[in-house]
Amino acid sequence: MELIIAYSATSISISGRFIFMYLLYTKKSTNPYSLVFSIINMISSSLWISYSQMKLDTPLLIRSSSDLVLFTISTVYIMHNRLKIVPV
Repeated sequence: MELIIAYSATSISISGRFIFMYLLYTKKSTNPYSLVFSIINMISSSLWISYSQMKLDTPLLIRSSSDLVLFTISTVYIMHNRLKIVPV
């Protein structure tokens, strides 16, 4: 089970980076794609937190928790900016 979580987190993270890079370079726009990138990384960070708790790996727990907090802040910021653009 632990390896499934570790490989799932790694796969999600790598997939998210490739999706972000592809969309960034083909669409020349980052705002909507930055949101997808942030959400994928939030999922990955959550899985890494679970894995680090199973392994009792404090440094990985701190890193994953920090990533989750930072990606959450980024996601909220991106969503806030997108709501400003939508006409009422």
